[in-house]
Amino acid sequence: MTSPAPHAVQHLPWDLPETRPAMAGAEDPRPGLALTSRSLWRDGRRWIPVTGELHYSRLPRHRWQEALRLMKAGGVGVVSTYVFWIHHQEHQDREPVFGAGLDVAAFVRLCQDTGLEVIVRVGPWCHGEARNGGLPDWVAPARSDDPAYLEEVRRWFGHLGRELGGLCGPGGPIIGIQLENELYDQRDHLVTLKGLARDAGLHAPLWTATAWGSADIPVGEVFPLYGGYTDGFWVDTSDGWHDSFRTHFHFSHQWDDPGIGKDLAGDRSTGVPGAKHPDFPAATCELGGGMATAYHRRPWPTGADIAAVALCKLGSGSAWQGYYMYAGGTNPRPGLQESHTTGYPNDLPAHNYDFHAPVGAHLQTRDSFHLLRGQHAFLAAFGDRLAGMNATIPGALDVRDRTTLRWSLRSDGREGFVFVNTHQPYEPLPAHRDVRFDVALDESRVVFPHRPVDLPSGRFLCWPVRLGVHGVTVNWATLGILTVLEGEDPVLVLTKADGVPGHLSLPAGSRVSGHPVLERDGEAILEDLPGSREPLTVETPEGAWLRLLVLDAADARRAWPLGDGRLAISEADVVLLEDGEPAAVSTGPATVELFTGESFERHDVDGPRADVPVKVVRTAEATPPPVRPVTVPGRASAPDAGTFAAHAARYTITVPTGGTAGERVLLRLDLVGDVATATVGERTEDLFWDGAPWDIDVTPADGARTVEVEVMIYPLDERTPAWLPEAAEAKRKGLSAHIVSATVLDHRTHRLTSRGRRR
Repeated sequence: MTSPAPHAVQHLPWDLPETRPAMAGAEDPRPGLALTSRSLWRDGRRWIPVTGELHYSRLPRHRWQEALRLMKAGGVGVVSTYVFWIHHQEHQDREPVFGAGLDVAAFVRLCQDTGLEVIVRVGPWCHGEARNGGLPDWVAPARSDDPAYLEEVRRWFGHLGRELGGLCGPGGPIIGIQLENELYDQRDHLVTLKGLARDAGLHAPLWTATAWGSADIPVGEVFPLYGGYTDGFWVDTSDGWHDSFRTHFHFSHQWDDPGIGKDLAGDRSTGVPGAKHPDFPAATCELGGGMATAYHRRPWPTGADIAAVALCKLGSGSAWQGYYMYAGGTNPRPGLQESHTTGYPNDLPAHNYDFHAPVGAHLQTRDSFHLLRGQHAFLAAFGDRLAGMNATIPGALDVRDRTTLRWSLRSDGREGFVFVNTHQPYEPLPAHRDVRFDVALDESRVVFPHRPVDLPSGRFLCWPVRLGVHGVTVNWATLGILTVLEGEDPVLVLTKADGVPGHLSLPAGSRVSGHPVLERDGEAILEDLPGSREPLTVETPEGAWLRLLVLDAADARRAWPLGDGRLAISEADVVLLEDGEPAAVSTGPATVELFTGESFERHDVDGPRADVPVKVVRTAEATPPPVRPVTVPGRASAPDAGTFAAHAARYTITVPTGGTAGERVLLRLDLVGDVATATVGERTEDLFWDGAPWDIDVTPADGARTVEVEVMIYPLDERTPAWLPEAAEAKRKGLSAHIVSATVLDHRTHRLTSRGRRR
């Protein structure tokens, strides 16, 4: 199968950066940051931001630093965070609290110290599955220019201005402010909120608003941002996989997703996708980094699901990759979640906001974290070029079409990237045999690879076309690009995909050390490149030099670009400490292989015991639960506290922590049940079970030798009115409320030296 020949680049009018974004006024200066209809610019170069959502108020303050280091290691450059008013001010007769874990200014300063910038999503209506959208109970949620409402908002913004105003100007970390959230028909209100925020001392060069659901927003005053999720809890229990989710596994010019938040929007949402505004680039603030779990519907997206959507957005022309959530969390106190009892169509856990995010609520890194890290490394190296490339997409969007190969081309006419996706959940896409691409650039036509290749199901790929790297042109490759390790002898790091042969074409006459060269049709072709730790050296006839390092798929997932020409291959997490030196965070013995320009150095890391004995005692059996009431059509309510306590199985788990010395100790439970709670001292965690392992923070305090965890599991049976992922549904047998296994994960940080040993 060959793509239609030739597939030509579509050109749009060229754009030049303005001195500042259009929505910014004289009070919002930020030298070097500009915005056009095609892309953002940073210091004279195009820029594709990578934004990750983390809610400071949902994460203990002593975990902020570690979370931010992980985000930076994952390739995130900008942290976005909701500022939930209800978290700061529960009672009208008390001043808002900005201390301890609610010290938003301290959080923003810590982001800056970690090398990250910030977008604050000030609302005041935020949502984020928070009760009242994050408004305190005593604030009437007018979400309009109602004078009484605006007076309350003015006071709240005044408090935020005193906390954050000094962090907004030139040199400060705050580069963006989002107003409201999912507001569909109050454009004038958004302008009013912007004025109130400015009056309070809040300023930013980028003012944003969510634009999905055909929202009528004041474009020009705000930058419209979009979203895309693999699945969602906001559809009914009996609904299948909605077309609004299918869309995101295609390459398309449709950026509006009318499904997001539709259950809250009601009649205000038309359900019809709106058109992207031509004056702004395609940009996202809510690419689903995972999904929250409601009682009635409990999606568990895989890492491949999340990474495939992210790649499809890049291939569709994204100028901004923004993830919600990137790091999960826990509500600061119970009762803050949306629920049926507070008038919402969904019951959410009282505490748990893990979101199956790339970084979990207790800073566990997941498969999505590792897969996305590779995409973000590519953007760090080539995003300035990709941002100037138009997206050319063959065919019309048909979300039900599973047979046509899904692919796109982003190119500026001289060079470009071909994006391919054969991954989709629930309804797998087929493999494609004998694939070649035929691409017409401005002055050349590229047909590749030199012989057809088979593309397996379940892959999401980005391949270069006529890409120049330090004077060497890669004509094409069936290899992904991870990064360029800069230095005296730069290294282009390439990645193989499982089941896809790795071929690469260079200019004719190029010499390559370490691999045979096939001279054919004016090209020097390297066939069937294996994954290796030994770089190849390329020299073109013009005398340009470049080294190539090809990683297999397993090593690509474990690759950590560290800057300054360094690359680590490690199953353990690798972060940079304050002095810029790498450290490994492991839960057991690990090996870190560190490339510093010439070769890989081996670092063996001593880890904690992987077999800490855990004592699990069942103290009460579960009893058959009553039929759950359906208080919202299509969506059952979670059991109330009394019903839960009356029917739950009970366990006491003793974790010996005398042998653990890690910064973070988690108890991982594999269980089967409907709803579960875990009490550790005075702290409670909860779970709507979806088949995923449940991690509970049992980090010892005050030198305690053991930690006791009281676990209650409400039973699951055939009558439980909840949609479960396929693997979890298969375990729905009889009355189930039991723990299958319990293990301890003891996280320790090990500084790495440059001489191949740990200190």
